[in-house]
Amino acid sequence: MARVKRVDHSKIMTASEVARYLLNNCKSLVLYESFMFGSSLLGLGCHYDILIIGPSGDALHKLKDELKIAGAELPLDILYMLPIEAEETLFVKKQKCVSLSLLATQGS
Repeated sequence: MARVKRVDHSKIMTASEVARYLLNNCKSLVLYESFMFGSSLLGLGCHYDILIIGPSGDALHKLKDELKIAGAELPLDILYMLPIEAEETLFVKKQKCVSLSLLATQGS
């Protein structure tokens, strides 16, 4: 039987804090468009929904490694899309995604 971990609400980061953390610790993000979406933008939920848009290849593998390390510290749900997928689905607009770089400049 699995145990449920207690959530220490004093350690929950705001969306802005998460954005800053990711941009500071995942250097490969500069090669991609990166967004946050979902309930975490409203300060709700227990995880952070992240969207990464960009090409596949070696740079993406490096970014995934960096995000895996960040994910050890944060409850991240990450969605990866190619630019054409994002364009065809209008995901950013429909889900009201906010860029990590914009979020990082907001709040304290």
